[in-house]
Amino acid sequence: MHGQQSVKALVWLVWGLLLFSPFLFQDVRSLEVAARICVFIALVASYDLLLGYTGIVSFAHTMFFGLGAYGLAIASRTLGAGWEAVLLGSACGLLVSLLVALLVGLLSLRVKAIFFAMITLATASVALVLVSQLSSFTGGEDGLTYRVPELFKTSTALLYNAEGKVARLFGVKLNGKLAAYYFVFVISLAAFLFLLKVVASPLGSVLQAIRENEARAEAIGYRVVLFRTLVFCLAAMIASLMGSVYALWLKYTGPETSLSFSIMIDILLMAVIGGMGTMRGAVIGASLLVIAQYYLRDLMEAAMEATANLPLLPLILNPDRWLLWLGIVFILLVYFFPSGIVGTLQKNKGHS
Repeated sequence: MHGQQSVKALVWLVWGLLLFSPFLFQDVRSLEVAARICVFIALVASYDLLLGYTGIVSFAHTMFFGLGAYGLAIASRTLGAGWEAVLLGSACGLLVSLLVALLVGLLSLRVKAIFFAMITLATASVALVLVSQLSSFTGGEDGLTYRVPELFKTSTALLYNAEGKVARLFGVKLNGKLAAYYFVFVISLAAFLFLLKVVASPLGSVLQAIRENEARAEAIGYRVVLFRTLVFCLAAMIASLMGSVYALWLKYTGPETSLSFSIMIDILLMAVIGGMGTMRGAVIGASLLVIAQYYLRDLMEAAMEATANLPLLPLILNPDRWLLWLGIVFILLVYFFPSGIVGTLQKNKGHS
């Protein structure tokens, strides 16, 4: 039980840091990192519902993320800066994601896992090609920039001080950028809590039964294809929602920010690092990988300067080799935490 409590405490500590991060780390880059962590926690948690809890290997998760992002981007570009564009674009992204997930799920989830994975990979590749080809709608490789509601503009003051200027709290401007961050934080936290409820419900138990032994679950009376399709659609809709939220935060949507295969790799790495089938592992995995992506180069640059007079070390610690070191860290994490960080901690609870 001690391990379980430690995991919960660690997870809520991360959420607490994210809640106060605009005041704890007062620079633009830190706010970008915190917002990305929030989005990816919910995105990875929704993927864990597929892979970790149901045993469904899908490479189309970024496609649904991209559909949500492009839905909001196209609506905002067409209708202008307003909540109607945000709501309509997000709703269209959700609807299209649901329809695509339903179609792919019903047609493909009867086949073996590896074939389904290939089908989702092909579907995601088609989506990426379409976005590049339909440049009149999507902006092609250049993507789309658009305006967001007045509330989220950096120039918008949430409160004024006695001098008529933007009010500050602990030195932080209470402006639209802060409102946008807390919008991202609240939606991400709500999605994460919703997914925690799903896996703790009877549905979660059914999904784990399907993962462990599909034939046995079918024999008991569960319609496996129906449940797998349901969870595939649910995960797709959460991914689409987070795509819309991230698009609102960035004020830009392009293939690299929403549809690239590198995002899918990131999601997989985050799920593995945190621990598949734990849900809370998404918080740890997303936080560690995003922080590494943004700050590992800086750390290596500082280490290179500190070891400048030593042989060989400056060459090894060159910031250009940050991906090499990220790979080494990942290998070490997998070696010492074979079930992911959260998974390993939870397994050790019986020995506490």
